[in-house]
Amino acid sequence: MPRRNRVDPWGDLVAHPARGLFTGNRGCVVDAEERVVRHHGTNLLWITCRLTFRDWRVGLARPGRWTPLFFLDDAVALAAGHRPCSTCRREDYVAYRDGVTVGVGADRPLSATELNRRLADERLRPGRGLDRARDRRLWSERLDRLPAGAVVLDGERRPCLWTGRVLQTFGFEGWGEARSPGFGSGGVVDVLTPPTSVAALRHGYVPVLHATAAT
Repeated sequence: MPRRNRVDPWGDLVAHPARGLFTGNRGCVVDAEERVVRHHGTNLLWITCRLTFRDWRVGLARPGRWTPLFFLDDAVALAAGHRPCSTCRREDYVAYRDGVTVGVGADRPLSATELNRRLADERLRPGRGLDRARDRRLWSERLDRLPAGAVVLDGERRPCLWTGRVLQTFGFEGWGEARSPGFGSGGVVDVLTPPTSVAALRHGYVPVLHATAAT
C-alpha cells in the first residue's frame, strides 16, 4: 500500500503509487507510529531535492526526523509552496534565488531565510491542518501575464499547468492533454504558485518539468 507522501499542487499529502522527479520535505509530518498527522512541521524550510545525492539515505517516515515527500515535477513543487534545495540542487537554487531577487527589485541576492519567509507568508493562512481548501492562499492574475510553469485553477477548480500557450490538468502520473484556456488567455485565473515563485519563473528560473508537459 503506498504511503501518504505524494504532494499535489495544493500542497496536500496523498497516498498514490506514481513516482515523481523530485523528493523534498517540510519537516516531520508523522507520529511515533509513522502515521501522517500534520500537513507540515514547525519550521519554514519547504524544499525540493534530487532523488539521489551522494550516498545520503533517509527513512521514509522516521518520527522526529524530516519526512521525505515526493513531487511529480518542479511545477507541482513550486505550486505547493516549495523551493529548490540549496545543497543538492545548488544551480537550480541560485537561478531561483536570482530570479526572485530581480523580480522583487532587491539590491542584493535574497538569503534562503528571506525566501523561506516570503513563501511562508504566501502559501498558507494561519491554522492550516491536514487539508488545504479553506486555508490555502490564492491570488489572481491574467493568464497571459503568467510565465510558463505556473499552476492555475481552471473553471472546475482543477490545478493546471500553464505552458504559455495551453493548459494541462494535473495528475500524479503526469500532466493531462493540452487544451486551450477556453476563455482566452487574457482571462483572470486563480493562481496556486506563490508570487515569489512566479517571480523566479518570470526572471530566468527554468523549471524541470515532467515528460508529459507540452513544449
